[in-house]
Amino acid sequence: MSGLTEVSAEALMALRGRALAGRREAPALARRPGSAPARPRGQGHEIRELRPYVEGDDPRWIDAAATARSGAPQVRAFHEDRDRALTLIADFRRPMLWGVARFRSVAAAEALMIEAWRALEEGGTVAAAALTEAGLLWRAPAGRARGAALVAGFLERAHASALAASALTEGSARELAPDLLRAARLAPRGASLLLASAFDRPGASLDAAFGEIRRRGPLRVLLATEDFERAPPTGLLPYLDEAGEAGFGRFDGLPARLAALKSSLERQGLQVSEIGGPDGAA
Repeated sequence: MSGLTEVSAEALMALRGRALAGRREAPALARRPGSAPARPRGQGHEIRELRPYVEGDDPRWIDAAATARSGAPQVRAFHEDRDRALTLIADFRRPMLWGVARFRSVAAAEALMIEAWRALEEGGTVAAAALTEAGLLWRAPAGRARGAALVAGFLERAHASALAASALTEGSARELAPDLLRAARLAPRGASLLLASAFDRPGASLDAAFGEIRRRGPLRVLLATEDFERAPPTGLLPYLDEAGEAGFGRFDGLPARLAALKSSLERQGLQVSEIGGPDGAA
């Protein structure tokens, strides 16, 4: 398991056994005639789109002609030949970088990695995005064990970058919706998207972002929560606000707020699972 405040790639790789417990299923049938099941291979040969190069893209797929025309590196994105393509979206903005038992962001990274392992074992590919106070970070799709290592390493580095960016920025946290939509637009069309977030500072455009994302592919939510939110202590408790100012307040309204948030997401047609607690389990 990762630490209380840091994400460890080694710990994420060690989650494979937990991810696959009780999920020993036959591989998905390859899309070709025959009765023998097999995992499809490769990332496809049909070009889906040309788009600007972002960190994490494979430089082998840079399109020289498109790069020359635009004056900036452009990469070829291909249709996947796999039965399952998954894009992880980790909310590592400042509101996720705290916790009573441990950071919400750490629990989010572990829950996302469990789903990544499941997709990879089924022959799929996994891409990953991280939302930080410095902006969006991206890891292009990859498959098999190499894909797991790339995703785990990306989540570790992205979380470290998020901690550094949060310490260097002042004022309110970035809104969720704009960077969430940017991440969804980078994902292969038709891929499943999995977002781990507590939905602090969602932004006024969140509903519109959900609408566009659902037109691109299915979206599922891992809602980051804590025992403190589900069953807070009674009475006045000390706290620090976002500006670092100390105060006292009551938190017995948190369960109702959490229930309202979950209900609001479900009304959007989203499948919502809660994650959090000491083991980060969904």
